[in-house]
Amino acid sequence: MIKAEFYQSEKQYCGFRVTGHAGFAESGQDIVCAAVTSACMLAANIITDGFHIKAEAGAEDNVMLCIADKPDERVHAVMDMLAQQLEMIRGEYPHTIKISFSEV
Repeated sequence: MIKAEFYQSEKQYCGFRVTGHAGFAESGQDIVCAAVTSACMLAANIITDGFHIKAEAGAEDNVMLCIADKPDERVHAVMDMLAQQLEMIRGEYPHTIKISFSEV
């Protein structure tokens, strides 16, 4: 199962961490994993390259991470849309994604 954890500070998103494998198909053939990876990478790239906001961001060893140094309403909006996208994917492919929210 993919585990997506969104970090919030004062009810505003400031980061996310996504780990795991959906288990929908074999690694390399899993469309759920591909969709989640694509959505997460786009979100991180919008924040870091599009908005030029400093963030700890990367993808390696089955972990994707993006935590903005100084989150603002743009970061919140992008991460809110990412959370909505992952909810939609989970709706189409139940039992593949667990989404949680943590206050930091």
